Amino acid sequence: MSTMRAVRAHKRGGPEQLVCESAPRPEPAAGDVLVSVRAASITNGELAWDATWTDSFDGTGRDRTPVVPSHEVSGVVAELGSAVTGLAVGDEVYGLIPFTRDGAAAEYVTVPAEALAVKPSRLDHADAAAVPLAALTAWQALVGHASLTAGQHVLVHGGAGGVGSFAVQIAVALGARVTATAAARDREFVAGLGADRVLDYAGDRFEDHVDGADVVLDTVGGDTLARSWAVLRPGGTLISIVQPPRPDDAESHGARGVFFVVEPDRTGLEAVTELIDSGRLTPVVDRVVPLSETRAAYEALRSEHPRGKIVIRVSEGNGAA
Repeated sequence: MSTMRAVRAHKRGGPEQLVCESAPRPEPAAGDVLVSVRAASITNGELAWDATWTDSFDGTGRDRTPVVPSHEVSGVVAELGSAVTGLAVGDEVYGLIPFTRDGAAAEYVTVPAEALAVKPSRLDHADAAAVPLAALTAWQALVGHASLTAGQHVLVHGGAGGVGSFAVQIAVALGARVTATAAARDREFVAGLGADRVLDYAGDRFEDHVDGADVVLDTVGGDTLARSWAVLRPGGTLISIVQPPRPDDAESHGARGVFFVVEPDRTGLEAVTELIDSGRLTPVVDRVVPLSETRAAYEALRSEHPRGKIVIRVSEGNGAA
């Protein structure tokens, strides 16, 4: 088969540019794996990223249109490129596709082998597709950048969101005490993830309730980021996935500020898989829609505040192809 169904955008823009059409089936290069996609997950704002449209993060690289969106994939290994080890045709895998490559809103996608891990046995493909970007972001923030240890106190902003819901669970699994901010309607939900205390971001000023936190994970930015310095202990760490913290603010508060963009990471994903299969980490899926409704799903991300991820079911499939 030389063609496949795919959702593509032929020129830069928002969801209105997305069309479901026939497209060439990709071939795996050296070090790549061809994945028969079962499910893909989408992320708010990804159609505005320069990396979605070019081969560079700052937008100065080569234009890649037509592009396929969605960088979280779960599926079955259909073919191996040369020099690939550790995976075999027929393996059920999941992973985070590099942002400067075509994504998984298609029947097939090529992915660097090192970006894939064996899918958690407890999850079906739809749930697995909801994991890689958000869970790896939370893992890399708390473990890679904050070196979180048992007994520490973490404040997670946006505890009901994609990254926040994973961050709460991962912090709890690591033995930390967790305070989270969320909408009032999500208090019970976030508490159910393991947070010791959940603050209404609209009705509670978190700085009136939190003091001496070891780590703050900011998924909101702006005023929330600026106000978060006040709740950190001296030597604490403020990590933002939205915007770089101001170095002057970090220095004046005797704390450390970190901004980062998540990277594909098989080792981190394998650690996440272990947490999932041991029952300590559960993805949150707002809804699952067919490939033909991908455009509407991206529109929903702009107009709604879904609890958890929106997943695209690409194929039920059987076997490797």
